[in-house]
Amino acid sequence: MARITALETADVRFPTSLSLDGSDAMNPDPDYSAAYVRVRTDAGDDLVGHAFVFTIGRGNDVQVAAIRALAHHLVGRDADELLADMGGTWRGLVHDSQLRWLGPEKGVMHMAIGAVANALWDLKAKRAGLPLWQLLARMTPEELVDLVDFRYLTDALTRDEAVAILRAAETGRAQREEQLLREGYPAYTTTPGWLGYDDEKLARLCREAVEEGFTQIKLKVGADLHDDVRRLGIARQAVGPDVRIAVDANQRWDVADAIAWIKELSSFDIAWVEEPTSPDDVLAHAAIARGIAPIPVATGEHMANRVMFKQFLQAEALQVLQLDATRVAGVNENIAILLLAAKFGVPVCPHAGGVGLCEAVQHLSMFDFVAVTGTHEGRVIEFVDHLHEHFVTPVAVRDGRYHPPTAPGAGTEMHAASVADHCMNPDG
Repeated sequence: MARITALETADVRFPTSLSLDGSDAMNPDPDYSAAYVRVRTDAGDDLVGHAFVFTIGRGNDVQVAAIRALAHHLVGRDADELLADMGGTWRGLVHDSQLRWLGPEKGVMHMAIGAVANALWDLKAKRAGLPLWQLLARMTPEELVDLVDFRYLTDALTRDEAVAILRAAETGRAQREEQLLREGYPAYTTTPGWLGYDDEKLARLCREAVEEGFTQIKLKVGADLHDDVRRLGIARQAVGPDVRIAVDANQRWDVADAIAWIKELSSFDIAWVEEPTSPDDVLAHAAIARGIAPIPVATGEHMANRVMFKQFLQAEALQVLQLDATRVAGVNENIAILLLAAKFGVPVCPHAGGVGLCEAVQHLSMFDFVAVTGTHEGRVIEFVDHLHEHFVTPVAVRDGRYHPPTAPGAGTEMHAASVADHCMNPDG
């Protein structure tokens, strides 16, 4: 038996604003940051769970404080019991009657719960000797639905429907696992597209993306229409007619502005428009989707919880679902979101533009391919070539594809030296 002895946190920040990596129309000077968490047990360094919440600088300390507020749920508990019932453990965290008032089920506290839950999943996968995607993909349909809280979802997805989706994908799991290990999972890159880059850098990075095998890139837009037209022209010339170009407005527009702006950009054969308006506004996204069809609307990285995803799907307000590994309450809630997307037949193309997000979210897409939908057609995982060197098991992206991790865990463990070198105020 192992007992949890500590929940450690660290405020880790990288000065990416110096090179304008990550810059967009709403966030011109981000410092990619991680509110980092380690769940320790009395088994010592051989049994530690690692996770984080991604932020972009100021406020990372607030996120760290929220994680610390959850220590009483873990410290002193039997790790075996917590890990054996991850559905019950998740509900115990989310349904804390006092902390729940700070949401409920959204915002800084909900993201903190996600970090703690993800650290436990990292621990569980390490104990099993499997990468997280493989651990999840080998669970039974009943075990998987036991992880999901169906409260607020049953008007769109019931437990029985979720089991049916998973049972339908059971045939061929082993073959898809082998295919994934052999071929990898399709990726697209945002590396060329940050708004702060000059035209020469944009063109060079676009050409390099094609040389590296990517068949889709993404550009940030929304600050100035004339600049966007110029930059898209440069990108289209650099990548040629066969590479897809998505655009991301990072919540910049009202409805009418979004429709008018995208119509001006439509001649560049836009793959999708991402986050055109407020991430909370279901009806606005639905209106934009109608107004710019057949160009798809993609969104999800800032959606607070599974209920928001449900409503967007019900309202046909998105055509590409972009879940995030650290925005909602961790793996459990993201499984619910994957099941919702499968029920509505909407492809999932995760958000991964941030420190550690590529490492984390690949596990969810790979699990989806093997055990939920059985396909990656029309699906790609975002790739950004920043800060991977700080992770113990960095992503392996070759020829425009994610090659699945084989190391045990969730991919969320940072090197101790990286945490120490970039930490603002460690407590452990």
